[in-house]
Amino acid sequence: MTFSRPPHNYFDGASVEGLLSAFRELEADRQCRAILLRAEGKTFCAGAQFGSDGNGVDADVAMRIYRSAIALFEVSKPVIAAVQGPAVGGGLGVALVADFRVASDTTWFSANFARLGVHSGFGISATLPRVVGLQAASLMLQTGRRLSAEEANRIGLVEKVVSQSALDDEAMALAREIASGAPLAVQSMRQTLLGDRAALVRQAIEREIAEQRIHFQTDDFREGIKAAHERRPPVFTGR
Repeated sequence: MTFSRPPHNYFDGASVEGLLSAFRELEADRQCRAILLRAEGKTFCAGAQFGSDGNGVDADVAMRIYRSAIALFEVSKPVIAAVQGPAVGGGLGVALVADFRVASDTTWFSANFARLGVHSGFGISATLPRVVGLQAASLMLQTGRRLSAEEANRIGLVEKVVSQSALDDEAMALAREIASGAPLAVQSMRQTLLGDRAALVRQAIEREIAEQRIHFQTDDFREGIKAAHERRPPVFTGR
């Protein structure tokens, strides 16, 4: 399945609902044993799109998007993401829906929320530490720094880094390798390993929603969004 809102693949309520609808369709298809998630354009997903000054943010709309996203983590079939270009903010959250990520050598990742003046979202508080460990997740979240594909591979965020031209083939090869296993065994082992991930994501999203609702009203958030659009370092005041 392909996420297509090029060139940057920002998500909104409709696109998250579309993603969820496609997941559910594949979940119901007995011939489907693994899901390959990819995107069109230069960017895998740049997260949610905010106005140039942050004043137009509708907190209730943002909350509905995140609550819809919870169901993406409840799919029972393995998910492999082919990540080309940046996966930023909530776009990193989309990549973390997958069990495994294959990245191109042009890919980079950023949990850039601290640079925008807002709490992380899309369940990243729960999913990122489970993949890379608490320490690496804390560093990503508190700095908002960019990680190259090679750095992401080193901390376990991606399984493999390949050239852009080979990305789809390599991701499909992994999906086919998983799909060649006994589906009942694969799905049951996956569930054993994931355990209560979906419940933890649900709990984390409720916490993220509460914090974001506060931060959307701050001067720091407005400054973070304005600075991002003006391509300059933000100047935060703690207000």
